[in-house]
Amino acid sequence: MSPHQVRSVTVLGSTGSVGTQTVQLLAGAPQQFRVRALVAGRNATLLAEQAIALHAERAVISDPTRYLDLRQALAGTDVEVAAGPDAVIEAASLPVDWTMAAITGAVGLAPTLAAIRGGKAVALANKEALVCAGEVMLRAVKAAGATLLPVDSEHNAIFQSLADGNHGAVEKIVLTASGGPFRTASLEDMAKAVPEAALKHPIWSMGAKISIDSATLMNKGLEVIEAARLFGLTDDRIGVLVHPQSVIHGLVYYHDGSVLAQLGAPDMRIPIAHSLAWPARMATPSPRLDLATLARLDFAEPDMERFPALGLARDALRAGGGAPTILSAANEVAVEAFLQRKIGFLDIVRTAAHVLHVMGAPPADTLDDVIALDTAARRTAAQFAAARAA
Repeated sequence: MSPHQVRSVTVLGSTGSVGTQTVQLLAGAPQQFRVRALVAGRNATLLAEQAIALHAERAVISDPTRYLDLRQALAGTDVEVAAGPDAVIEAASLPVDWTMAAITGAVGLAPTLAAIRGGKAVALANKEALVCAGEVMLRAVKAAGATLLPVDSEHNAIFQSLADGNHGAVEKIVLTASGGPFRTASLEDMAKAVPEAALKHPIWSMGAKISIDSATLMNKGLEVIEAARLFGLTDDRIGVLVHPQSVIHGLVYYHDGSVLAQLGAPDMRIPIAHSLAWPARMATPSPRLDLATLARLDFAEPDMERFPALGLARDALRAGGGAPTILSAANEVAVEAFLQRKIGFLDIVRTAAHVLHVMGAPPADTLDDVIALDTAARRTAAQFAAARAA
């Protein structure tokens, strides 16, 4: 992106964690971007504030019951207002240069697919797109000639470290994990963990669901699946290292013995900005890395006994078909049950493992297949969680 080129953008999920940080970056460079649409779930007040600040052409709220609130908040402006699932798909289908796909969960699949079919750059912050519907999404990317730009800090780090294009010379990649709040906790302590403790991530500021996924290391397991899709690698060529400082976000090992790594402060605005300006770069207000002050970097292999979610995700990846879809859906239900204090912390992975065992790896060739499996897995997970709570 040249300094004089105005890039048209749409932000799907603008009021979430990644979305709000994307909006912040857009607001800091108003001459570089034209915002065609902002899409949110239920937060009409914040959506309206964002639309006004960015002079967005359109604001869409997924929940139709919040339409009047949004329309009232934007009364007297030139912002077009719409609501409901069809309006979300329409907004995602608008012709733009760049789309941030940050609607989390299965509800984000159809909008992400609509954006991909536009054939432009799609910044992917929705793990479910490639975890649950990887083959569907990748076929659409190829058919449309679209470009997927990973936003997860780890995948973005790998993407940056592959910038020379020598993919054929790669031996393996390594994703780093902070280890979460229970990195050194015993299984006994983890069994007694309450949501407040699990939500206290030592490094990153994230939403509740991903914070719990970080505590179980399920997030890293899902990232292994996502990396396999993004970079065309088998799971034996995707490593994971626990790195509590969260300074090195990803490493690429080449067959000549070289290792390239991307380093940066643990700030999501850095990978968001990289994808927003790609293939150029843009300034961010993120803190600069000071290695002299940091003084040390620590690494360790993940403890598979205390954090079985990582192995479970690898099992799902190897099983293929709809197994990753089932794992992701079951985990989402289990995390919510834990947050509502219906099940214990260790029951999260037990629930996902049970559902994966019961449902196996049925085909997931279409988006309808994926959605049907997601629904069935959620139902099975809810039943198992309820039995655990009884």
